Amino acid sequence: MGFTVTILGNSSAKPTPHAHPSAQVVNLDEQYYLIDAGEGVQRQLIRRGINPLRLRAVFISHLHGDHCFGLFPLIATLGLEGKRTPLDIYAPAPMGEILDYHRKYFWDDLPYEVKWHEIRTTEHRLLMENSTLEVWSIPLRHRVPTAGFHFKEKQPGLNVEKFKIEKYGLSIAQIVAAKRGEDIRLESGEVIANSELTYRPYEARSYAYLSDTAYSAKAASLVHGTDLLYHEATYAMSEEMLSRGRGHSTTHDAAKVALKAEAKQLIIGHFSSRYKQHDQLREECREIFENTLLAEEGKTYCVGKQ
Repeated sequence: MGFTVTILGNSSAKPTPHAHPSAQVVNLDEQYYLIDAGEGVQRQLIRRGINPLRLRAVFISHLHGDHCFGLFPLIATLGLEGKRTPLDIYAPAPMGEILDYHRKYFWDDLPYEVKWHEIRTTEHRLLMENSTLEVWSIPLRHRVPTAGFHFKEKQPGLNVEKFKIEKYGLSIAQIVAAKRGEDIRLESGEVIANSELTYRPYEARSYAYLSDTAYSAKAASLVHGTDLLYHEATYAMSEEMLSRGRGHSTTHDAAKVALKAEAKQLIIGHFSSRYKQHDQLREECREIFENTLLAEEGKTYCVGKQ
């Protein structure tokens, strides 16, 4: 199963001539989920070849404009495009009131339901679950109530080796039992250990999104072992005092979180517009956490082994 993240925007605070505010799309086996929705997000979706009608849910980390101003025109466009199934939106309060306002003045004939689910940003809790995925909220430290998101793929079921089926002459009932994790007793009385017969097609993977936030050891512990960690690095280390005052992270903060979380790979983004080039920010992170990449707009990153 494919598990990827596409960066739609990597800028903080405002659009620039070359960058858009925060937005990403998680794709797990052709199930699409939007994380944050900065200004221009629907144009970015189209530019990257992602049909907005395929979005299953939207996750908004907090109610600063650079993370949600693009949501409302996107909702209207989905109606124009013929969407009929509900759209689930996970966001902190008072997003419900904001959606009601838009519904009253702009969406009175919207042909589908917009369902808001409140995120309690001080709680680590399961937000959404289906047959292949869990999404958990991660409390963050920002100037307004903010949550990160941990996308955790469910462990795939066991498969039975085909040549073992032939070797032991397994019946359908025995194959089903083996997939449940049971040892198998043959007609001869011999017991075959489940581990001898089965394998997992892949290891479950996870993606953590931590933006906007000051350094948080708690957040690092809650996403421990994640395959891919996105962490804001709004400022270089030279702007550490400014970063603290605004509830943001420096490059070293992001790298320290990745190190504490024992993440396999770090992507940094949410860059201040003062930086025209971002290589310096990446290199500062690599002083602490070597496997650091820049979040580049339009680029798709794989989560774990594919």
